[in-house]
Amino acid sequence: MPVVREAAVVGLALAVTGGVAYVIWTYVSSGEKPKQEPEKIEKEKRKEAQKAPEPKQQTPTIVTETKATGKQVLVLGLEGAGKTSLLHCFASGSLEQDVTPTQGFNAVSINREDLQIEFLEIGGTENLQPYWKRYMCKAMVLVFVVDSSNAAQFPLAKKHLHELLETDLYLPLVVLANKQDNQGACSITTLHEALSLEEVGDQRKLFLIGTHVRKGDTEVNSAVQDARDLIIQIVQDGR
Repeated sequence: MPVVREAAVVGLALAVTGGVAYVIWTYVSSGEKPKQEPEKIEKEKRKEAQKAPEPKQQTPTIVTETKATGKQVLVLGLEGAGKTSLLHCFASGSLEQDVTPTQGFNAVSINREDLQIEFLEIGGTENLQPYWKRYMCKAMVLVFVVDSSNAAQFPLAKKHLHELLETDLYLPLVVLANKQDNQGACSITTLHEALSLEEVGDQRKLFLIGTHVRKGDTEVNSAVQDARDLIIQIVQDGR
């Protein structure tokens, strides 16, 4: 069975990614003055000018420039697994208020030294699940979050996880057994068996970590901090 690994605690600097959009307007002009023409030629030119259509207004060319290219961590899991709360803790270090579950896409960026990492969460509702595979090709790490206190969802979580992993045999996988503080939460060993993680392949890095977040916590707990630092370390190693 793969061994759960810990990452060294590292300092993080938070930043919000942003691009700079600018507009380039193209103007066509000529600095040359018209030469004097004979009267006959001048009349012909005037006739041609009357036939010619009015020049159309120049259309601006819009170019978007991205300041930095980040390394993407894809965060997936069924609805209610706690993905959004975990990401909030990754970024801010606490969960002092309620976080609205993601209904679409949620991106959080973390800068560490010269490395920019984008955590991209896609909502876990049924209508959003078809989008999951589309973003696998861009990911350096897959973080799959499971509600460890909801055993009824394990078979469905397993199904989706294994389908995702079939698209990339080498992509590092971090499974977060979330909500470990809930009554009835299963152990790491039980979840490992329920998700059949022994079948995900020997050629990928696999990590399984128990996590939990609570509203009102002013500091991120050690489990969440370890998970965040581990993910950052995996990205650094894969550069």
